[in-house]
Formats: sequence, structure tokens, C-alpha cells
Amino acid sequence: MTSIDFLMIGIGGFFGAIIRYLISTFMNRPGEIPRGTLVVNLAGALLIGCVFGMEIPRMWTLLVASGLAGALTTFSTMNKELIELWINDEKKHALLYFLLTYGGGIILAAIGYYIALI
Repeated sequence: MTSIDFLMIGIGGFFGAIIRYLISTFMNRPGEIPRGTLVVNLAGALLIGCVFGMEIPRMWTLLVASGLAGALTTFSTMNKELIELWINDEKKHALLYFLLTYGGGIILAAIGYYIALI
């Protein structure tokens, strides 16, 4: 990897992290499915699917997929929120959140990939 590669990942990551923070802060509510985290994870899955479905230069793949989408999506926060829902006896919300995140993520990544091929 070159210094330009690291720079592109860093720039994308900077914006992805800020966007994730703003969306999660605005949309997440205690005792409910964390909508903000769900939205950023699903949007990131769609974005990554689109990037890998297109034939774009490596620099742009690093910026958008590794940087922006990588920082936008958050596996660790999602798992923390799943545990909190479960511990707080919100088991139905936890299960729904889990299914929406993983099922929706796979579906949206595939949709993004095929949209990009068109």
C-alpha cells in the first residue's frame, strides 16, 4: 500500500465516521431498535455492493468502500446495541434488529452490486 492509499482511506473514514455519528445521534432512541445504526449499516452494505459491482480505480474503491463505508458501518456498536436490547428484556426488538441488519445487509449489498452492473 502506498501513502496515497492510506490517505484515501483516511479521508473516506473521516467523513464516514462523522456521518455515522450524526445519523445515530439523531435517530437512535433508548428502548427501541437503534434505527440510526440500522440505517448506516444498511446504507453501507448498499454502497459497498455498488462499489464492488463497478469497475472503478483502486483509489476510489479505497476512498468509498474501505474508508467511507468502512467507517459508516459499525459491527461493534450493533453488537453492543443487540446485547443492551436483550439485557433490557427487549428480546423481540433484538431479534428484529438482528434479522433486519444481517438479512437487509446481504440483500442490499447484492442489490447494490447488480445495480452497478447495469
